Amino acid sequence: MNFSFSLDLFSPLDVVALAVLFTVWLLIGWRIETERFAKPSVSRIMAGYRREWMQQMITRDPRIFDAQTIATLRQGTSFFASTSMIALGGTLALIGNADNLVDVAEDLTLVSHPPIVWEIKLLVIVFFLTNAFLKFVWSNRLFGYCSVIMAAVPNDPTDPKAPSMARKAGEVNVTAARSFNRGLRAVYFALATVAWLGGPLLLIAGALLTVIVIWRREFASQSRSILLEK
Repeated sequence: MNFSFSLDLFSPLDVVALAVLFTVWLLIGWRIETERFAKPSVSRIMAGYRREWMQQMITRDPRIFDAQTIATLRQGTSFFASTSMIALGGTLALIGNADNLVDVAEDLTLVSHPPIVWEIKLLVIVFFLTNAFLKFVWSNRLFGYCSVIMAAVPNDPTDPKAPSMARKAGEVNVTAARSFNRGLRAVYFALATVAWLGGPLLLIAGALLTVIVIWRREFASQSRSILLEK
């Protein structure tokens, strides 16, 4: 079965659903990270706290708390990277046994499709999981860079190099957190893509529900209100 024939097995609604999935994934990420809007996301608010943290670190002696916090952040990225890898391996294994998936899918959807259809759908999940894994791994490495820069910040608060070094550490910290958040969003949309196994309408519903959940957490959550308190 060639690739063009495989694509013919998908309906126009499947194409629309897939377009909706990728569009909302890109748009919500752009909205969260863009600074031009007056209403900042939780991620942008936390970026300010991260920069402030690095400036406060200059006068903290000893800096055990800062080192422990960075270590905790790295542990979080390692956990999610490992989880993404396990999920990725499981999905690839499922692709290798697509015939078994066909029977389950037909029972749920009452629609008969050849295995290649389900394999292509699973490949979209693989894409998001791979993206998440790479983001988590890079985030882990950036937090490692941040810890090295933090160690290079002079212990003397009056040292003229201290503020600039702390600023560098803060920016690397923010970049690491950005990669971590992108990885989390990729995991969310990988879960939403699972709904495609039930049909294009479920994929659209899953994508929109995922956007609503992310939007609420970034722009309408109680934690955001707390962060904005004076």
